[in-house]
Amino acid sequence: MFTGIIEELGRIRAVQDQGGDAIRVTIEASTTLTDAALGDSIAVDGCCLTIASLDAASWSADVMGTTLAATTLRARRPGDQVNLERAVTAQQRLGGHIVQGHVDGVGRILERRSEPHWDSIVIGLPSRGELERYLVDKGSIAVDGVSLTIVDVDERRVSIGLIPETLARTTLGHRLVGDLVNLEVDVLAKHVERLLVWRSTAEVTS
Repeated sequence: MFTGIIEELGRIRAVQDQGGDAIRVTIEASTTLTDAALGDSIAVDGCCLTIASLDAASWSADVMGTTLAATTLRARRPGDQVNLERAVTAQQRLGGHIVQGHVDGVGRILERRSEPHWDSIVIGLPSRGELERYLVDKGSIAVDGVSLTIVDVDERRVSIGLIPETLARTTLGHRLVGDLVNLEVDVLAKHVERLLVWRSTAEVTS
């Protein structure tokens, strides 16, 4: 589990074809490696990956074809920066919101405006229309692993404000119109929906 508070910007060192639609990605990092061990989880642009090997300056993870198909990792190349966050511990403050590292869909940046004290972006949601019901004004969403507050949701578009700290510390500071981003909705909303469906089914069959 993660919080959506990015710890550092890593950089992709290498992408190796593993065959069978799988790759091994190697990422240069520092902060996220201070207490890292084989088998630990690190979120890369919001995707939970498992450390398969590491050294003093980088770590590698194997990424299956299903993950590549469902996320923006398929488009990442050596030299690209990525958002990194280690799995949360019981001693940490939950500064963002509960993020699983399981991407629900890929969105596209449709608009970007620079305001005096922040930037505003509008993200187009996946065309299959499965995410809108989980999004509410002032609710939470993870964009490339960054915990953000929703400003507005309207017709498969979600608007978000980016404060200077977010712009400086994450890849969202240089994402452009047309870029694809990983989206994860609030898992609590999905649990509530499941409980309501179960209750409705139970009432009908009782």
